[in-house]
Parts: sequence; C-alpha cells; structure tokens
Amino acid sequence: MVLAQGRGNGLMHLTEGRAKPAVPFAGGLRIIDFALSNCINSGIRRVSVLTQHKAQSLVSHVESGWGSLDSPLDELIDVLPAHPLTCHTGRTGHRAGDNGYRGTADAVFQNIDLLREADPQYVLVLAGDHVYTMDYRVMLAEHASSGADVTIACTPVPIEQAGAFGVLETDAHDRVTALHQSPPRPPTVPAPAPARRPLANMGICVFNASVLYDALARDAADPMSSHDVGHDLLPRMLARAHVQAHRYERSCVQTLGGTPCWRDVGTVDAYWEAQMDLIEVQPQLNLYDDDWPVRSLPRQLAPAKFVLDATGRRGMAIDSVVSSGCIVSGATVRRSLLSFEVRVEEGSRVEDCVVLPNVRIGRGVVLRRCIVDEGCQLPDGFAAGMNAAHDAARFHVTERGVTLITPAMLGQGRQRHSCGDAMALQ
Repeated sequence: MVLAQGRGNGLMHLTEGRAKPAVPFAGGLRIIDFALSNCINSGIRRVSVLTQHKAQSLVSHVESGWGSLDSPLDELIDVLPAHPLTCHTGRTGHRAGDNGYRGTADAVFQNIDLLREADPQYVLVLAGDHVYTMDYRVMLAEHASSGADVTIACTPVPIEQAGAFGVLETDAHDRVTALHQSPPRPPTVPAPAPARRPLANMGICVFNASVLYDALARDAADPMSSHDVGHDLLPRMLARAHVQAHRYERSCVQTLGGTPCWRDVGTVDAYWEAQMDLIEVQPQLNLYDDDWPVRSLPRQLAPAKFVLDATGRRGMAIDSVVSSGCIVSGATVRRSLLSFEVRVEEGSRVEDCVVLPNVRIGRGVVLRRCIVDEGCQLPDGFAAGMNAAHDAARFHVTERGVTLITPAMLGQGRQRHSCGDAMALQ
C-alpha cells in the first residue's frame, strides 16, 4: 500500500497543481517512481497507490507508466483515489466518502476490504514521496524471522533534522521501545559523541495482516485519533504488539562511502539539494545501476542536442544532467539539471539550477540557484538568482537562497503537466 495522498505543503508552489509524489525528479522521473521501482525490483507485484490531493496527474502517470504488469496473474499496480474516479487497471477498491481520507491510517482502513480479498500474510505500507533505493525483501525476511507483529524501517539522521520525523527508541535487540513524533529534543542511539544520531522513521512498515486489521479497526473507532500511521497507529501498537526496527543500511541497494542514501525531499531546499547531488561525479543516489533500475513512464523523445559553436554563443553543458528532448542553442549550462524537452536559447547562462520539463528559456537569460517549474516560458533578458530581495518580490526565495519560479508567478496561469493530459490551474 503506497501512501501518496499527502499535500506536500513544504514544497510550496510545486504542489499547488499536483500531488507531491507526482513532482518531477532527476530529469525524467517522478518522486513516486522510486517507491514503485523498489516494489517491482523487490518482486512485489501487487501494489495499491492511495491518492487524494491534486491526484489527476499522479493517477495518469501511474496508469500510463506502470500499467504493464500481468493482470491475469493478479500482478498489478492499482490506483485508489479518495473519491469516486474511474480507474483503468481493472480493479476498484473501497473509496472514502465525500470528505476523503482523514489520514494515512484511514486511507488504508478505507480499503481494508481489498486487502481482505487479496488475503496476504504481510502488508507493506510505505510512503510514496521519498527518494531512495531499497530491497524490501531483506526487510520482509527480517520481519518474518523476528516474530514481530510490525517492523518499522529506520535510518540515522542528523540531530538538527530529527524534529521533522518520527524518532524511534530501541533496545539492544532492535525492538522498538518508544516512538516520538517530531520531538524537540530527539533521543539518540547510544554511541560515541560524534556518532550519536536519532533513528528516523522512514515511513516504511511491514505488518502481519491480521494485526494490521485489528489496529486499523481500533484506530477508526477512536474519535480522538488523527488517523495517522506514524502519529496514532504505531505508538498505540507498542503496548499490545511486538514492534521491531529494521536498519535501512541492511537493505539499502546503494551506498556511497558506507552511507545509505534516503532523502525526504519535503522542502524546496531539500528538493534542490537532492537534485544537485545527481550532478556530482559520485552522487549518493546512482541512477545508472542496471541491476536496480528506476523506471518511469517511457517517452519517445529525440536525444539532447547542443548547437552553435562561436565565441559568446556556444551551446554546451558542463557538470550537468541533460535529459532527452533538450536543445541548448548557443547557451551555457553549468552544474544544473535539465528535465526533458527544455529549450535554452542563445546567450543564456544557467548555473546551479533545476529546470523541470517543458520549459522555454529565451535569449540572454541568466539563472542562478533556481528551480524553474514545469511549463514556464522565460522571456528574453529574464534574470533570477542574483538579487534575493528583488526575486522575493516576484517569486519564492528559500532560506538557503534558492529561487522557485512557477508559471503562475510569471502570469502564465495555465500549466500543462507532462504526466498525462491533465490541465492544472496554478
């Protein structure tokens, strides 16, 4: 069960017209593609994606890009919106009422009949808005061998970041003894001072199915609950169930220098930083691993193209990631990521930027430390990223000085998202 119904408020204007899991990432991917690829690569072929907020582009992306499994063998990725909506996967689950899902636990509970019909022994519940590569089979095997009722994946995070997560306390055998939601003073794992870091709940849990059904029913009947898996369901299970921790480093597919890569791209700064990592010589997240591919909606696009070769108007990209369908014409791109079908015209300079799909950058444009949202049309002579105060009057500028530019901010209010034919009003 992939929980993809969150609003993603931390990403600000990037989620005004789309769900957070549908936000573009790494050129040609969407954030949800990481969770779905992990499922397929781990041999999990019965997947339900639970959607709610601005779900149209996400539904279209999942159905178009992930509809190739074998339905006669009961292998499918099913989309379960929180409101009546026709799905083309051949299966429908129980929808929530007019008010939608009340929380992540309620989202699973509203589809409990679908789970009972499938009759699984274990249910994997995971967030659809994180960037990571993980072999769920390792976690499932640990869960089965430990005799636990529920297992929670966790990873150490810097203590200054722990307040944004649920934090686990464990005993010497990795049994969870306490859960703290967004603690102001998070507990740390016993270790020498430099290594003391809190264990963050990654939003990935394996439940024994019967235990999950009982816990969901109790939560649904509690009028004081906010019906959230991390905030309500798991803490209340500690008193009556065996809750085990799974250390992510044991199931992470890729590590750099022994450090597993897991990113919660929940803020504009975190989103920009995660994409900037991809242009490094040795990025933490390796998208070129043929043994663990990150799949997405296949697109038939022309190769990237660089044209013109004259002083002051040479088409080139340095230390950058450039996706298919891009044309860099007499412009310079440095330390940047261009998503598919981006056009950069003569005399423009793009530095330390993330440019999302279908953007047109005119002549003589200068961009530094910017995120340019999908569908933007930047006119000739446009500039952003050099003067934070000036940018803040028109755009969103983060604490780290990253400028976010969207079509609405440019007065280009109608945006076409590339995943499917959905039109979104910004």
